Amino acid sequence: MQGLKLGTRGSALALAQARKVAAAIETSQRWPEGFVQIVEITTTGDKVQDRPLAEIGGKALWTKELDRALLAGDVDFCVHSMKDVESIRPKDIHIAAVRPRGDARDRIIGADSIEALKQGAVVGTSSARRAAQLLRLRPDLKIVPIRGNVGTRLKKVEAGEVDATLLAAAGLKRLDIDVGVAIPIEIVLPAPAQAVIGVECRTDDTRTQSVLSTINNAITYDCVMAEREFTRALGATCSSPVAALCLFEDGDLRMRAQIFAADGRDMVEQGAVFECGDERAPAQLARDMLAQAPQSIRSLFENE
Repeated sequence: MQGLKLGTRGSALALAQARKVAAAIETSQRWPEGFVQIVEITTTGDKVQDRPLAEIGGKALWTKELDRALLAGDVDFCVHSMKDVESIRPKDIHIAAVRPRGDARDRIIGADSIEALKQGAVVGTSSARRAAQLLRLRPDLKIVPIRGNVGTRLKKVEAGEVDATLLAAAGLKRLDIDVGVAIPIEIVLPAPAQAVIGVECRTDDTRTQSVLSTINNAITYDCVMAEREFTRALGATCSSPVAALCLFEDGDLRMRAQIFAADGRDMVEQGAVFECGDERAPAQLARDMLAQAPQSIRSLFENE
């Protein structure tokens, strides 16, 4: 049997995640180490670092080159950070597996807490969600865009270009970087699908789907699909400030979600409890929240 080719971005974090997935597959299939070949693919999002994603094409900048390689048969499957994957995917591409969710919290680098930031501190983030959450908690903060990989962003804090930044705890852990302080999700709710590694293959490739199914975490899969359905029903883009986290508790899925105005002044927060696999409930939650939302929020979503 020929080994499988895994497509991934070439950043340190993407490669760390790809290696984790490759190792999991090789273990589950009792394949020798290296049987899954990692193929690095440079994406537009990696090339263009000086502008926010929303200005140059949104989340597709992380996926379109990988999608092209997958559909062309250059690779058998691709590994992604699920929070970077658009909520509407091509019908020829199938989300075949997700790994267990890591630490879903954000970490603050440059201060011990959001409260501890000095008055008027400059915080670097290109995340509309993080910007709105920070401004809601601390309207005095100055938010500036900051792009680049984890190392680049950490260097900007070290160099004093910004006073602080927020980064995903799971990504830092996967890179074995121990910096910053974790922010409780009660204070800063994460992005939909944050801390989840996802694996996609061609919809018609049943052989690869069968292999990938052996590393899928069913509970995380149900939670992520609910979060993605919520995002899809909102009409959220990479410039829409939205936070959501779905957890499996007492046999049900429990989702907490927030949508914001860009400046954080307005927010709608709501929760829902529903059965695993119920796509209607998260979509209805999205519609209910938009119906309650003021124009300052609704204008940031395509379904407004």
